[in-house]
Amino acid sequence: MSLTNQQLARYVRQVSLAGFGGAAQEKLLRAHVLVVGAGGLGSPALLYLAGAGVGHVTVIDDDEVSLSNLHRQVIHSTAAVGTPKVDSARAALDALNPEVEVTAINGRLTRDNARALLAGVDVVLDGSDNLATRYLTSWACARAGIPHVWASILGFDAQLSVFWAGHGPLFEDVFPTPPAPGTVPSCAAAGVLGPVVGTVGSAMAMEAIKLVTGIGTPLMGRVGYFSALDGTWEYLPVVAHAETARRVTEGVVLARAVRNAELEETTMHDDVKEVDSIPDGALIIDVRDPEEVVEAAIPGSVNFPLADIEDGGTPPGVEQALDRDQPVVLHCAGGKRSAQAVQILQERGLDGPLYSLRGGINAWLEDQL
Repeated sequence: MSLTNQQLARYVRQVSLAGFGGAAQEKLLRAHVLVVGAGGLGSPALLYLAGAGVGHVTVIDDDEVSLSNLHRQVIHSTAAVGTPKVDSARAALDALNPEVEVTAINGRLTRDNARALLAGVDVVLDGSDNLATRYLTSWACARAGIPHVWASILGFDAQLSVFWAGHGPLFEDVFPTPPAPGTVPSCAAAGVLGPVVGTVGSAMAMEAIKLVTGIGTPLMGRVGYFSALDGTWEYLPVVAHAETARRVTEGVVLARAVRNAELEETTMHDDVKEVDSIPDGALIIDVRDPEEVVEAAIPGSVNFPLADIEDGGTPPGVEQALDRDQPVVLHCAGGKRSAQAVQILQERGLDGPLYSLRGGINAWLEDQL
């Protein structure tokens, strides 16, 4: 194929790069990249992939845009709040580069659909926010022999690498055993800055472009660690192991990750009553850490950190409130820690109108608008 005049005009700044040229651009135009997640990492990655002229971009995500997303998920707008992220992302990509074919899938990557979704895909970018999907993405890419660009953000720090079965290490060479349920904090609990995901999401797009075009050296065999507060990158070597590859392709590691995810879901929700809003007259207990409370708090709430409950403490007034059938609502940032706290209190024999606030203070703040 040869570039049209319109394509030359659009991509001239990268086509003119030494070592890139029209041949690399033609490879991008023929490429198909799958992005798992249209959130913090997926947002900049999708924009730069479309801007660079990747011919076909598929994005899969089952979430909706919320106001708390917008400080970092820059592909979405205020007008898109409440709509599926994949629809918002597709609209943004269409506006940026209408020549790119965008397939938007409002759902999740699963074992059942992975083979079909990865058919014809050249590179997969994993911008997911949960461990089960990360292990699933690794399994699917390893079985399909497709390179897999992975990144993860927590607080001010990030990690980035490229995994490719038969060419280098796999995700499981770095994380051989899925962590126990509830041991990995979410960004709702740990927090995240927009420029951190912007930096690393853009780097994910760069790795995809290198893999498609053959320019440069992909970040295989190393994990890059980015410290936003220091503005530095450090790199640690990773070694591929044949036994790891066998366990991954046979689904051994994935099965454990899925079991852990199911256990966490059951542990956090099956026996815990949740509410979407705080009942009138409820006693409100904030189980976040004190430094989180300084930033925002629900009026009238009492701070009693989850760690203190885990150490055997009971928030003041809870037992008395339950004895008189007064609602007690525990909350955290996103609902996970408060559900855990409610479960602990229930296991100690506390009964009655004891609830966890679904979505935590983040959802409550949005409801106040």
